Amino acid sequence: MSQLDKIKAPIREEMHAFESYFRDSMKTSIPLLNVVLNYVVRRKGKQMRPMFVFLTARMLGEINSSTYTAASLIELLHNATLIHDDVVDKSYRRRGHFSINALWKSKISVLVGDYLLSRGLLLAVRNKEYDLLEIVSNAVQEMSEGELIQVRNTRKVYISEEDYFKVVRKKTASLIASCTACGARSVTRDEEIIEKLRAVGEKIGIAFQIKDDLLDYERSGTIGKPAGNDIKEKKVTLPLIYALNKASDKEKKELKRIFNRSKKNGQEVSRIIEFVRRHDGLNMARQTMERIKDEALQMLGPYATNNPGYNSLVDLVEFTVQRNK
Repeated sequence: MSQLDKIKAPIREEMHAFESYFRDSMKTSIPLLNVVLNYVVRRKGKQMRPMFVFLTARMLGEINSSTYTAASLIELLHNATLIHDDVVDKSYRRRGHFSINALWKSKISVLVGDYLLSRGLLLAVRNKEYDLLEIVSNAVQEMSEGELIQVRNTRKVYISEEDYFKVVRKKTASLIASCTACGARSVTRDEEIIEKLRAVGEKIGIAFQIKDDLLDYERSGTIGKPAGNDIKEKKVTLPLIYALNKASDKEKKELKRIFNRSKKNGQEVSRIIEFVRRHDGLNMARQTMERIKDEALQMLGPYATNNPGYNSLVDLVEFTVQRNK
């Protein structure tokens, strides 16, 4: 049994039922769309975001129809953004498989992403889950703003920690924050509890992104994105920010020259990775990730009763910073 299977134990039946619920939410009478959507469902990934929804709900109360709507809404939105991101980034691999735009080109990919987003919005409206819709719509706005800020920052080697965390909060953390907020909202009307769980999710999302940053310097390149992909795309992430803060002016100038090249060969990417390691960027980023993860767990402390939802949610948070892909 894998680590994720153990984490799913308190919600195993619900996650199994969710898969059918999610497939039904994407049914269409258009043959081409069905083919593409079946491909999306088959490469579903770890489903960590629905797990955050269900475990939060289980920790706070009883999973119900609103919880299923929340998880489906999140998953539809998440898949829509992945498809759109692959088009924007001209990425032809996703989770070790061909991306949608690699198989069906950009036009169909954009339309399928739009379709998934609209299905999510309609799902919430038809079930009269307006509070869930508001939470997720805010996340969509934040994610779009974060992506645009990141595009503006491309080619800027010298980015402050403050600017980095602003992008991460919007682009990545807002979606996981909406998972925990929606999970909470599906079982309680207490705005204070919902906001607290949203804040927990935001911290989890930030730690999750820092882990992705670290993996970009550590991964073997056999699964998912290759090592150094952020460097090739001129994305300045936390390990590089920390390393630059400790580098000499001469080193910064040389690194900027390499970093801003439109196409970098393997040797140049390796030089940047070695620079970050030499200046302790990885260790410093890892320490920040652990601190933020611990802050999230501390906020969950009041729910640490004999609660299987709480225990698995804690394990899932730990998994986000321990995973190797």
